[in-house]
Amino acid sequence: AQFVESGGGLVQAGGSLKLSCAASDFIFNAYAVAWFRQAPGKEREAVSCISSDGGMPQYADSVKGRFTMSTDNAKHTAYLQMDNLEPEDVALYYCAAMVYPVCSMSAAPYKSWGQGTQVTVSS
Repeated sequence: AQFVESGGGLVQAGGSLKLSCAASDFIFNAYAVAWFRQAPGKEREAVSCISSDGGMPQYADSVKGRFTMSTDNAKHTAYLQMDNLEPEDVALYYCAAMVYPVCSMSAAPYKSWGQGTQVTVSS
């Protein structure tokens, strides 16, 4: 699977961004999909994931109430709406997919990754 992330950029604290993850040959409703992020000097961490049945997304505690993940199977695209951004959200954001219907907040099961899109938040 090939993913192309977009939507990153520079925003002031309290602002919003919407990330997109477009798949060229991937059917989101057959696999679990997730967003991860990696800040400089830190390990990659899960932000959110959705299982293949499109049920309620899971979120990291640090983004609950601020971020919303969704998928549009017709457009082969996953989204991450990020509101009330904080300087702590600065990172390279990746989308990923795994050949298993139930999503995981661990990076290990995910075998398909995008190149990432940079999110920068100024205080």
